[in-house]
Amino acid sequence: MAANATSFTSPLADFKFAAGSLPPQVDYVLDTVANASVMTWLFTIIAMAVAYDQISYLVQKGSIVGPSFKLPFMGPFLQSLNPKFEEYMQKWQSGPLSCVSVFHKFVVIASTRDLARKVFNSPTYVKPCVVDIATKILGEDNWVFLDGKAHVDYRKGLNGLFTNRALECYLPTQEKVYKQYFARFLQITKDAGGKPVPFMHEFRELMCTVSLRTFAGFYITDAACKKISDDYYLVTAALDLVNFPIIIPYTRTWYGKRAASMVMDELAKCAAKSKVRMAAGGDITCIMDAWIKDMIDSKRWREASEKGLSTEGMAKPSPLLREFTDMEISKTLFSFLFASQDATSSAVTNLFQVLANRPEVLDRLREENYRTRNGNIHADVTLEQLESMTYTRAVVRELLRWRPPVIMVPYKAKKSFPVTDTYTVPKGAMIIPTTYMALRDPEVYENPDEFDPERYYSGDAEKKGAKNYLVFGTGPHYCLGQHYAQLNLVLMIGKAALQFDWKHHATPESDIIKVFATIFPKDDCPLTFAERKW
Repeated sequence: MAANATSFTSPLADFKFAAGSLPPQVDYVLDTVANASVMTWLFTIIAMAVAYDQISYLVQKGSIVGPSFKLPFMGPFLQSLNPKFEEYMQKWQSGPLSCVSVFHKFVVIASTRDLARKVFNSPTYVKPCVVDIATKILGEDNWVFLDGKAHVDYRKGLNGLFTNRALECYLPTQEKVYKQYFARFLQITKDAGGKPVPFMHEFRELMCTVSLRTFAGFYITDAACKKISDDYYLVTAALDLVNFPIIIPYTRTWYGKRAASMVMDELAKCAAKSKVRMAAGGDITCIMDAWIKDMIDSKRWREASEKGLSTEGMAKPSPLLREFTDMEISKTLFSFLFASQDATSSAVTNLFQVLANRPEVLDRLREENYRTRNGNIHADVTLEQLESMTYTRAVVRELLRWRPPVIMVPYKAKKSFPVTDTYTVPKGAMIIPTTYMALRDPEVYENPDEFDPERYYSGDAEKKGAKNYLVFGTGPHYCLGQHYAQLNLVLMIGKAALQFDWKHHATPESDIIKVFATIFPKDDCPLTFAERKW
């Protein structure tokens, strides 16, 4: 057998075509291929891949605005690592639809109000993807990525967490956090010898702590709060609009994933504690408590109904909720933190800067808050009082128009999406509506580049701009916590106005917009704080 194995010769070995059986041109090609070197093959394969990448991009681009040539494979990836607001503006202004292609991802940008609204309101064709890497950081099974009926049903179970009755329960905790951090702001200025300090990072920590305490109450320790506040920027830094397709160790996405996992582990521990306390009849102090109480009430109602027991005196929860695991609760609350942290940090930073530069607006806001609190600058406020402060709410409303924290909302095309009569977004592509252009529409907002709260206080911006105010999105995935977010900002800036005098120390970069997930002043807002003397 061994001898046979070694002496076997293939019948195709040394096969030659009969002379004249092939044209000389074909014979030449076959001979060239057969004798090509490894480097020749490698070069040919790369050239074919580059050609395929370029042709694929041009076919998907079609007639819309975009680069006429794509840098092979990576596209403008390096540019996306350090995004500049001016470059986004150029894209938005280049046409109603424009495009780029980064690595494997083709991206379509929708710049007009009507196109943005069409994307927001087309769940048949698109679903939220946040950013390309978000599913790996938030978790593939996170509720924000649910679609259709599953999303609607999940969302119904969360609506009760943001009613006025629920929001009233969260106010005492928020008041405590602001009191703690406002004292710290004074100390920072004192420690700096009265010299200005960039406060953007302080505002990020403040709003992260407020969110954590609102969502998880005091189940989360001070040390964990500090750790999350310090590390959350790693999550933000990982969420470039388009990123490398896989998570590589020691890159930004890798650190972001680790930070996100740490936060979710902490929130899961909080959920376990809340379940014990709420089962014992504890009061609602945070969103986690309110949600778990709904689960407990749903279970009791369901058990009573199944056993044929009387439900007299019991309020039937609507909708009836299933029991969620600690990690399911954690992932949902992490999605709230993800939605709120960067957006509110941006709003607070820009709010302190713009009010310092417009003392007449700050004085009116301060007077309204003083009057609402009956002259007691340290008085806590009720939700009804917050809602009654129409000028302060107009200031917040205008700030969110003028410096919208969310300038783009990425979606993914589930199937080919005929977004206009002349262009169809390819299946699998990202399509990203911008909110910025609708909020700066000169046909809707007079002098749109000016900060003017009067347009919402005594003007007609609310009515005239009803379709343009896309700060919180629209359609089935509109922001669940938009009422909470605005009233939280009203509470924060009202307390600050009564307790502080602050000064903005302008630099040449103060009015330049920096993009870090959301938008901030490029100089990080240098301020000094002093206790206000009444």
